Amino acid sequence: MTEKERMLEGKLYIANDPELNQMHKQCAIYTDCFNREYVLDVKKREELLRKWFKSVGKEVYITPPLYCDYGCNITIGDNFYANMDCIFLDVNEIVIGNRVFLGPRVCLFTAGHPIDKDVRASGLEYGKKIQIGDDVWIGGNVTINPGVTIGSRVVIGSGSVVVSDISDDVVAAGNPCRVVRKITEEDKRRWELQQEEYEKSNRG
Repeated sequence: MTEKERMLEGKLYIANDPELNQMHKQCAIYTDCFNREYVLDVKKREELLRKWFKSVGKEVYITPPLYCDYGCNITIGDNFYANMDCIFLDVNEIVIGNRVFLGPRVCLFTAGHPIDKDVRASGLEYGKKIQIGDDVWIGGNVTINPGVTIGSRVVIGSGSVVVSDISDDVVAAGNPCRVVRKITEEDKRRWELQQEEYEKSNRG
């Protein structure tokens, strides 16, 4: 197996490999264009994302700056928004569903390092896939660690460190991130009433 194949299968691999180094350099070029040359050009940023990432849905908006390891291991669904200064370490797959919103400085870390000091010092590392469902809101300064799956219709409170899977239809927060409560029909109705009030006020 190549180092790239080992990386994507979640096995120990050496990142300082010619193929991976070339991929990383290409990502650095894309990142520079996205963050500097195209910072004010939304259309060009979207075109670049479609060329750069594995898959990008409709209506995807990411506010620069954005930082990635490779970019080509990232899949994003429809109606996605990420605020500024997000970091996606995609040594393994990052798969994001539809209608997902990320606050500023959200970090998605698929990359991990051995606990044993000697194995770690040898340069071996690994990556585990991160998966995020549909209709998820992730607050600012949240860190999601390797191998985590977040369900659908979830809210993650700002500053959380997510180290284990989060089920559907919950609010979760903290370090380590834990489920605070279920999202209920009462929540739905309360926010619908506020939406109705907003729409009425705009009708004059």
